[in-house]
Amino acid sequence: MREAARGALRALGRPSGPPPRPTPRARLFDVLLALLLGAVTVYYGIDNVGVVLVREIAPGMERVVLRRPSGTGGLALMVTLAVIASGALALRRRHPLAVLCVVTAATLATPQSVLRLTFYAFVIAVYSAAVYSPYRVATLTALPVAVALVGTSGNSVTPIVPNEYIALLILAPMAVAAVGLRTWKLRTDEGRTRLSALEREQAEALRRAVEHERARIARELHDVVTHNVSVMIIQAGAARTIMKTSPEQAGEALLAVEAGGRAAMTELRHVMGLLTMADDDSGGPDGEADAELAPQPGLDRLETLVGRVRDAGLPVALTVTGRPRPLPPGLELAAYRVVQEALTNTVKHAAGATAAVTVEYRPERLRVEVTDTGGRPGTGTGSGRGLIGLRERLAVHDGTLHAGRRLTGGYRVEALIPLETP
Repeated sequence: MREAARGALRALGRPSGPPPRPTPRARLFDVLLALLLGAVTVYYGIDNVGVVLVREIAPGMERVVLRRPSGTGGLALMVTLAVIASGALALRRRHPLAVLCVVTAATLATPQSVLRLTFYAFVIAVYSAAVYSPYRVATLTALPVAVALVGTSGNSVTPIVPNEYIALLILAPMAVAAVGLRTWKLRTDEGRTRLSALEREQAEALRRAVEHERARIARELHDVVTHNVSVMIIQAGAARTIMKTSPEQAGEALLAVEAGGRAAMTELRHVMGLLTMADDDSGGPDGEADAELAPQPGLDRLETLVGRVRDAGLPVALTVTGRPRPLPPGLELAAYRVVQEALTNTVKHAAGATAAVTVEYRPERLRVEVTDTGGRPGTGTGSGRGLIGLRERLAVHDGTLHAGRRLTGGYRVEALIPLETP
């Protein structure tokens, strides 16, 4: 029994629809309605202070059938009730059930002789609760109770409204109930539509995030593999050419190929480790791979990068100006990839050229420039994805990339990355 009572109480307090959100125009309309009805009912109360209604029941016989409150106390009572009942209607959309309770209480407290003071406000409160309240169970319980209380407190001798309006007052609530049910259904359907649209937006955002992550991984793999494999191809070709005439130099070239392969494997393990890190928590053989993971390369490893390219036969000059300072790891990785991609393109597409790398630390930005003098066209063909990936990397840090041929010959790649002022 107690559980049933608790369930009923929970059902009364559980909203079955979205909370009302009246527009500014609707709120203004409610305030004006409250003011207008308040002015009319207050005037009615003032105009009927002390009025006595006498009815002739037979020739020469009269009977007092209505005596309205008189004096200062009666006037104050009527004005207070009219103001409370009418003023509460200003909140009839935002708190319809509470307004119904307040107006019902004011109506029951109104003397029978001046029940019109609050009756019309009561009709509007009943309508508002039926249409706007999201607590349908509580509303359907409160409406019959309120109507029954007010209906049984009336005076059959002096009706609140003239008899010709009774039919209208019967038909109006029926129409109001129909409109309220329709409005409730429309709001429910609208809420479901919004929920479906939100679910679709979330699914689309998830799909875009997955595509973005796939593109980032593809760029990372491109940067790691292309540079090292290009250098290895150059070194292997050189070793094959001089293997018979200069075995020692060929051996050095093969050692460079081996070093480039090891560097490529280290960086590949790092990239793949980022993808499988969540699956390696159980330990086992995968922990050995984790031990070989190296941190992402930064500007402090440019000397090693340039050294590998020199070993491949491309003369490279490295110049660092300004005062070096620690930078965010993601920013340093982006600058490193700019140099790596530019030198890779020089190795692939400008055989016999010389290159120059310039890293300039400025208070407000980092400037990275890679130039080459041009050379014989190589055998490699490019798709342009490397530069596109660099632009996307730099855009994350509000940086820009400029790439193009130089007027004096060769190619130039320049990256400008904003920095926080130290």
